Amino acid sequence: MLNKLVFRVTGFFLMLVIFQAGCNGDREHPQEEEEVDALADPMSVKGVGPIDEVALEAEIDQAMAGEGQKLFEQYCTACHKVEQRYIGPAVKEVTARRSPEWIMNMILNPDGMVREDPIARQLLQEYLSPMPNQNLTQQEARSILEYFRTLSEVEELD
Repeated sequence: MLNKLVFRVTGFFLMLVIFQAGCNGDREHPQEEEEVDALADPMSVKGVGPIDEVALEAEIDQAMAGEGQKLFEQYCTACHKVEQRYIGPAVKEVTARRSPEWIMNMILNPDGMVREDPIARQLLQEYLSPMPNQNLTQQEARSILEYFRTLSEVEELD
């Protein structure tokens, strides 16, 4: 008698799980759509954090880039190399792959980025190591961004 009751209850819950899975399959998934859009056009993604807009001058500020290089060497080289994959991705050409806002938000808010940004989540899956929060200021992150700009090939306009 007890075995029949356990069998019926288990069967009922199994049917309930199958029914719910079928119902959820018909719903749209806006978060998944956002992730596909972000991965398709990463330069349009600003990320999650305090930076909404970055105005870059046409010419690189060499003094700021020099400060950014020092900060990069101090805080980032344990995980990032310029031209090769390491614990984290190589930073050469990163300004051609990511928007300035995304780069700064990743520096300033890596925990929030991994929680809410599809590109950051994808990078965590690929590299298996979360980026630590170095508690840098916005100005320090901006200097690192300026240094990264020196690591990108610039197309010359004719």
